[in-house]
This record gives sequence, structure tokens and C-alpha cells, in this order.
Amino acid sequence: MKKIFRGNDALPDLVIGIVIFGIIALIIPIFFVQQKLYYAAGLLIGLCCAVFSACHMAKGISQAVDYDEGTATRRMQKGSAFRYGVELVVLGILMIFNFASPIAAFIGMISLKVSAYLSPFTHKLFRR
Repeated sequence: MKKIFRGNDALPDLVIGIVIFGIIALIIPIFFVQQKLYYAAGLLIGLCCAVFSACHMAKGISQAVDYDEGTATRRMQKGSAFRYGVELVVLGILMIFNFASPIAAFIGMISLKVSAYLSPFTHKLFRR
């Protein structure tokens, strides 16, 4: 894991944003949902998927810069399809076996997108 964080300035900011969003997404709705553990498990699974996606994307980008434009584009497209495939499989498993909330997992997965938009703010806040 240290190898992925070393040399990548954006990844720690993304992970910090995912964790902050996860805390907010856990605290606020927990008062309104009846099955708290069901919701929390789904959110945690989604947050883990978001961190996996961020690390996989960072690794793919660092490898893609070593290739020509066409090869790099194909590799990035394959990586993106793989990440979305993993997320679809996770959501499918959650829907079939019903041991955690798929909606909460989706909220956790979306935390990567929210974290990407908030990364300039988290960068200023945590890296002065």
C-alpha cells in the first residue's frame, strides 16, 4: 500500500475524502434507518470498493504514462471496465444474499466521485 501512495499526491487526498464522506454518510442517516447494522455494513462495503477503485485507478494511471497513446487509452478503458464490473458484482451479491444494504453500498461507492470533487479542499485542509 505504501508503494501506491508514494509518488502519488492525489491518492491520499481521495482516500481522506472517502473516509470523511463515509463518516458523514454513516452518522446522519443512522438516526433515520431502522436496520442500522444492515445499513452500516452496506456503507462499509461500498467505501471499501471506493478505496479499491481509487488505488486501482492510481496504479493504472502510473502504468499508463509509460505506454504510447493508443495502448494507454486501451489499458485505461480496460481498467475502468474492470472497476465497474467489480462494483456491479458486489452490488449483485448484496442484492442476492441480502446481508447488507445495496443502496448504502452504492452510496459508499459514490464517495469516490464526491471525494474527487472535494480533493482540492481536502488537499488545502490536510497538507499545508
